[in-house]
Amino acid sequence: MRIINARDIRSALVTGLTTGIIGWRVLAYLGSTLPLGINPLILVFVVPVAWIAGVQFGYFLGTMFRPFIQFGRFVAIGFSNAAVDFGVLYLLIAYSGLAAGLAYSVFKALSFSVATVHSYYWNKNWAFEAGASHGGGREAASFVAVAVVGLLVNVSVASLVVALHPAEIDIKAWAGIGAVVGAAAALIISFTGFRVFVFSKK
Repeated sequence: MRIINARDIRSALVTGLTTGIIGWRVLAYLGSTLPLGINPLILVFVVPVAWIAGVQFGYFLGTMFRPFIQFGRFVAIGFSNAAVDFGVLYLLIAYSGLAAGLAYSVFKALSFSVATVHSYYWNKNWAFEAGASHGGGREAASFVAVAVVGLLVNVSVASLVVALHPAEIDIKAWAGIGAVVGAAAALIISFTGFRVFVFSKK
């Protein structure tokens, strides 16, 4: 079995640290704790280690089906993208005081767009190891096309979940649930699109 290399460790640490810090701050904003009352600050330390373990697990699964090697990295990046998405979303909610309706949909589109830039960098240079590719305009256009499909799925699903908000749950917390469901719905579509149409190795 292939062992995780130094580049994977560095990339997992950076994306994991990004995820942990944003997760900690979002939970602090919501006044929430982790299960058993654990302080969310622990995410800053635990998530990077979990990312390394997840990428290594991808290598293990890759012995049975090679795309799992890329998928392990892609999932780590995907969770980091979700953290960036959440961070921007809650920053906009915090400054505007708006967490529903048209404002939420606009905020979600903006936060997803920022996360897409983050996604392009990490997927090109780490998950699909295409940093040296010279796809130029075609690669960028393909990436944008797949990202737009992901954006439509993500925003539509997230907005639908928020529209079904149960009265007994705080709307700000429910906005996060909508973001989770939207991100999950877009994950498989994005991975397939990036692997097949954007960063495929001819």
